[in-house]
Amino acid sequence: MDRKKYTDLMRGAGQLDYEIYLNTEALLACQKEPEELCNPDELQFMIVHQVEELWMKLMGTTLLDIDDEMQKRNSFKALTLFRRVHICQEMMSTQLALLETMSPKDYQEVRLLLGNGSGQESPGFRVLLKMPDDLWKTFTDVYLEDGSRTLEQVYDSEYSHDDAYMIAEALAEFDEQFQKFRHAHMQLIYRSIGVAANSLKGRPVEILNAGIKHKFFPDLWQVRAEMTDRWGGMYGKKRDKLEKSD
Repeated sequence: MDRKKYTDLMRGAGQLDYEIYLNTEALLACQKEPEELCNPDELQFMIVHQVEELWMKLMGTTLLDIDDEMQKRNSFKALTLFRRVHICQEMMSTQLALLETMSPKDYQEVRLLLGNGSGQESPGFRVLLKMPDDLWKTFTDVYLEDGSRTLEQVYDSEYSHDDAYMIAEALAEFDEQFQKFRHAHMQLIYRSIGVAANSLKGRPVEILNAGIKHKFFPDLWQVRAEMTDRWGGMYGKKRDKLEKSD
């Protein structure tokens, strides 16, 4: 096939309504020209990370809207917006699989061009790390009624599957999906540069594993453990074996 002909067609002319609305001329110029790529896989590497930034921009903007809706206790709207965020998170994790089609050698050639850059410098990633504290404050102020309710009541002693419970579970889902993305990203790093290698910042990759253990909303995970201990107290540390009835 005529590579240049099809490459030009992919770029488009930027004159049709669809192209103008989406600004495809600028969007499709965000990647290197074919002759500037260090290897064919560099285009994939750039696009995956650029798309990740776009998903994180959508997530961050949506979380701002969620906070507004939570403050007004518009729970149904907040839950719909949370679903949007969760879908974005799922897609972020899924699309990392594309980079597994890249050989370690091809990745090393791309890595040379990154300088000291790494995913830790992503503006979207950094802002998403900061937003959960504000979301939790809004949740406790509104849904835990500024301390007059407890998570134990929401989840156990006064459990009614109400909006406080549903919003809490949406926050837990955000936390879980974020950790799944971090885990998938960590596995990709292992596959690309190896477990014992240094990161681009000169630190062993294993140090980056610390982020996987971080929880945005530790109280939401602790309440489950406390429930298990309380309910488990009915049969002690070790439950007697269930006997089959006649």
